[in-house]
Amino acid sequence: MVGTHALFQASVKFSALGFIIIDEQHRFGVDQRLALQKKASKQEMPHQLIMTATPIPRTLAMSIYADLDYSQIDELPPGRKPVTTSIVSEQKRAKLIDSVARSCSEGGQAYWVCTLIEESEALQCEAAEKTFALLQQQLPSVSIALVHGRMKADEKEAVIQAFKRAETDILVATTVIEVGVDVPNASIMVIENPERLGLSQIHQLRGRVGRGVRESFCILLVKSDLSAPVKKRLEIIRSHQDGFLIAQKDLELRGAGEVLGTRQSGEASFKIADLLRDQKWFAQVDELAKLMQKNEYAGIRGELLRNWIGHKQGYTEVG
Repeated sequence: MVGTHALFQASVKFSALGFIIIDEQHRFGVDQRLALQKKASKQEMPHQLIMTATPIPRTLAMSIYADLDYSQIDELPPGRKPVTTSIVSEQKRAKLIDSVARSCSEGGQAYWVCTLIEESEALQCEAAEKTFALLQQQLPSVSIALVHGRMKADEKEAVIQAFKRAETDILVATTVIEVGVDVPNASIMVIENPERLGLSQIHQLRGRVGRGVRESFCILLVKSDLSAPVKKRLEIIRSHQDGFLIAQKDLELRGAGEVLGTRQSGEASFKIADLLRDQKWFAQVDELAKLMQKNEYAGIRGELLRNWIGHKQGYTEVG
């Protein structure tokens, strides 16, 4: 069965769930993945395959010290080109719009991604609908379209297909175009307020360009009053193309989150261990953990789990 978040609903039943594939894993919460896993029979744990261009910090942590093996594809698909990433101040918006228009006049296409659909002063995010209207006013000779998550599926598909046929020069969108959109002629990706997105999302969005023969660019359009930690995070995206390395840097900056809980980033809150400091001990810990699985240590094992983990044991099985 192939599906969206709808597969997590209580009404969806499986007769013998044995294998779960989670694609674009960072788009799902821990409880959602756990809910899907619980649809298997009580006696069996389904196999799990998790796929993502940039692992969330929690999953990267689990690949280091939990029972999670990983395979890494460390090269671009055939024909892909590296994307030049720049951080541009909001004050240079007019100049950026001119550059995008010039590229379109030369036969190029561009994505312009906004992080919210409706205006929100609290989050200081540009609304896609407002940006769409402004770009239409500023670039009357350029064909511009809009796509967002509140449109009907067939409407979204029609807009995206028109963009793929080069009937549209600029596609203003929310993060709905993060995956599943392949337009080789598109060579510019503008992301407004990138500080509102995780590094994995920015990296995924950037992957929409660099698919054709044109030199490609990703422009992170930011407000001028960014904090030092936010600047540091965006600099990681600007200077690195490797999704796994980006995830490692994100792990260092944001923390691993809760392996025995639902937070996918933030302080790992171990009682003793430090994920980065204590990496040299993980191999020995793994051996001790395997030793504790033997039948003669069942009593001690149960006591340790109750004392240290308690009711959170179920989260150890969610990648």
